[in-house]
Amino acid sequence: MRHPVALVTGATSGLGAATARALAVRGYTVVGVDRDDPSAEPDRTGAEGIVRVAADVTDEDQMAAAVRAATERGSLRVVVCCAGISASGRILGRRGPHPLERFRAAVEVNLVGTFNTLRLAAEAMAENPLEDGERGAIVLTSSVTAYDGQVGQIAYAASKAGVAGMALPAARDLGQAKIRVVAIAPGTFETPMLAGLTEQALEALAAQIPHPSRPGAPEEFAALVCHIAENKMLNGEVIRLDGALRMPYLP
Repeated sequence: MRHPVALVTGATSGLGAATARALAVRGYTVVGVDRDDPSAEPDRTGAEGIVRVAADVTDEDQMAAAVRAATERGSLRVVVCCAGISASGRILGRRGPHPLERFRAAVEVNLVGTFNTLRLAAEAMAENPLEDGERGAIVLTSSVTAYDGQVGQIAYAASKAGVAGMALPAARDLGQAKIRVVAIAPGTFETPMLAGLTEQALEALAAQIPHPSRPGAPEEFAALVCHIAENKMLNGEVIRLDGALRMPYLP
C-alpha cells in the first residue's frame, strides 16, 4: 500500500492550516496549497509532513500541478477544500449597486475554485486501489451563511450556497468511483476573517451562539475533517458545525 497523502487548499492560515496540521499528525503526507508564493513568508502550518505548493484554485494548470505533486508522494486519499475569500456589500449601497466584479470574484474563488479542486482530485483518486471499500474522501467548505445569510453577505452567501449544493450530486456522481464527498458548513470561527473585528463585536457574535457561546476553534473544524475521513458512512451530507447558531436578521 502506498503512503497516504492529503491535499488541503487554503492551507497557510485558519481552517486550512489547522486541518493540514491535524492530518499530518495522523500520518498523512500533506500537500498544502495556497496561492501565495511559499518563499514569500515563513511556514505557518506548524507541523512536519506538510509540503507547501503555490497554486491558485481557480487556475486549471496550477491545480493540476498541485494534484500531481500530491500523487507523486503517495496515494491521494483525502482532499479538503478550504481556500476562500470573504466579500461584503449590499445589493444597493451608498455608492450604488453591488460591484459585479466583487460578486464574480467570490463565486470564482469560493465556488468555481472548489469545483476545480474537486474535479481534478476526483480524477486522480479514481486511480487509487480500493482500501476498506473506497478510494478516498473529499471535504468541501460551505458556511452557515448558505442558509442564514446576513445583510451585506449576498456574494459570500451565494458562493457558499453553491458549495453546499454540490455535496449530494458530487457524492452521487462519484459513487461508482468509490469516492465520498461531504461538505462542512462552519459557523463563527476564529479565522483571519474575524481578525479585524473589535472585542465588542466578537462578544456580540458569541452571544448569538447557544452553546458553546464562543467562536469555534480551527482545530474543531480539523477534528471533524479527520472524522469524515475515517467514517465511511458519511457521504453526500452538509454538516453544520456552529454550536446551534442560527443567524438572526440584523438590518
